[in-house]
Amino acid sequence: MSESLTRTTLDGREEQMFPRLTALEIDRLRRFGELQTFNTGDMLVRAGEEGHGLKILLSGQVEILQHDQTGRRISIVTHETGSFMGELAQLSGRPSLVNAEALTDGEFISIAPDRLRAVLVAEAELGERIMRALILRRVGLIERGAGPIIVGVEANGDVLRLVNFLRRNGHPFLRLDPETDTCGQALVDRFHVDERALPIVLCPSGKLLRNPGEEQLARCLGLVGPIDPEKLFDVAIIGTGPAGLATAVYAASEGLSVLALDCRSFGGQAGASSRIENYLGFPTGISGMALMGRAYSQAQKFGVEMAIPDEAIRLHCGNDPCKLELANGEEVQARSIVIASGARYRRLEVADLHLFEGISVHYWASPLEGDLCADNEVALVGGGNSAGQATVYLASKAKKVTLVARRPLSRTMSSYLVERIESLPNVDVVIGAEVAGLEGEEGKLSAVTLRNRASGEEQRREISHLFSFIGAEPNTDWLAGTGIKLDPRGFVLTGSDAGDDHYPLGTSRRGIFAIGDVRSGSVKRVAAAVGDGAQVVAAIHLYLAAAGEGPIIAAQPMPAAV
Repeated sequence: MSESLTRTTLDGREEQMFPRLTALEIDRLRRFGELQTFNTGDMLVRAGEEGHGLKILLSGQVEILQHDQTGRRISIVTHETGSFMGELAQLSGRPSLVNAEALTDGEFISIAPDRLRAVLVAEAELGERIMRALILRRVGLIERGAGPIIVGVEANGDVLRLVNFLRRNGHPFLRLDPETDTCGQALVDRFHVDERALPIVLCPSGKLLRNPGEEQLARCLGLVGPIDPEKLFDVAIIGTGPAGLATAVYAASEGLSVLALDCRSFGGQAGASSRIENYLGFPTGISGMALMGRAYSQAQKFGVEMAIPDEAIRLHCGNDPCKLELANGEEVQARSIVIASGARYRRLEVADLHLFEGISVHYWASPLEGDLCADNEVALVGGGNSAGQATVYLASKAKKVTLVARRPLSRTMSSYLVERIESLPNVDVVIGAEVAGLEGEEGKLSAVTLRNRASGEEQRREISHLFSFIGAEPNTDWLAGTGIKLDPRGFVLTGSDAGDDHYPLGTSRRGIFAIGDVRSGSVKRVAAAVGDGAQVVAAIHLYLAAAGEGPIIAAQPMPAAV
């Protein structure tokens, strides 16, 4: 392995990252691929090219490399006999992030993405080793800054938006600030960009984007592509939070064809959590991004087709099949629909809030926001577990955290979080207050005014960043006109609440199901959302079997969610 590879998370894991397959293991994999030869100097893979899958080297040497922002070649690793080329992108046929150049003549077995997924399922032990290597290689590429280059000032709201988008989708990138990095300024000069037009994004394919939207960037990077309008999916899932990803994994692993859509990123609100400590099986806790990243990879392993970011804006039910209309004009056909669209963050009712959102007013506390808060004084509004987890995390980064809550924390927050917050010397808890005003210029906060809800007394505090964790509202506006019944708060009614003779988690329209936070009466916990995802697949089997379209498994009794 090249010494240029960042030695952080991957330090000491080279054997797992770049394993050598034995001759016997290679023979077991031959049936999944095709034999191909190459010559010295051939470019076997180019950054930005799609669909290469896995390549198992039978002879010869191949160097994996990338080019930095100056065009300089950087070697990552040299593969030899028994090694295999590829990382997580190859599991779904997405564009490569690196180049592969032949140093000698040789031959390899090429396994296409769909056949690679078959390997992971059919060859469990060997597939586990391959999957671990693919994931670790993606981690390495994230840490070394492979992928697109974002050029812009760190505090720019659009830079933060793009960085957050890529981080939440687990995609490597490199950010350059032209004010502090000569390479960043060189790119600005090279492409003749007015600094007022920043940020720009240079994609691995060489295409330059000027302050792109998330969908434009995703399509340039190959994260999302066109959906076949003629393909009929067994299940289409709207939302890829814990509930949606659980549905995707269970359904695909049981042989159903699955499409999962999300308008922004996988993981939902759980993916933005700095740490989840009460999820079964993780006694030391796990970050929301790590947990959801594993679920996302697991879904890809079983062949789930991911469309992120793709937004569903209209549902046409009562037809056979059901149809989804997307914001980009595409249409999706499916035998069943699972609504896992979750909830939208509630916004504080304070003047000029929109002027600071995305720059110094935030709705989650990821490492990006943590870095922005370093050595600053920040405020956080909310009293639930999400607010508590964010407070603990931010306290490790910020100089001081002011936690503003309407009621005593013990009424709304788990006791372990309350105790931890009380022990933090740099956290000031203000009970019975609300945010009454914001001060600042060009999106940058300088102060926040707090008002006592009982006395009306106001207090000004110098604050540079404000975090809002005041709950969420159901994301169900897009269901208007479908006839799907909602409760008075806008959450989707399911089961017996939706009417007589409905499947568990089924809505008032046959073939349409609702799970997770968007469902009326749901428990707003990650474990409960995952349970919904498991249970709804059993209900889908029953529904498809009744319609004469389901496998034999559908006739079996519905198992308990696990």
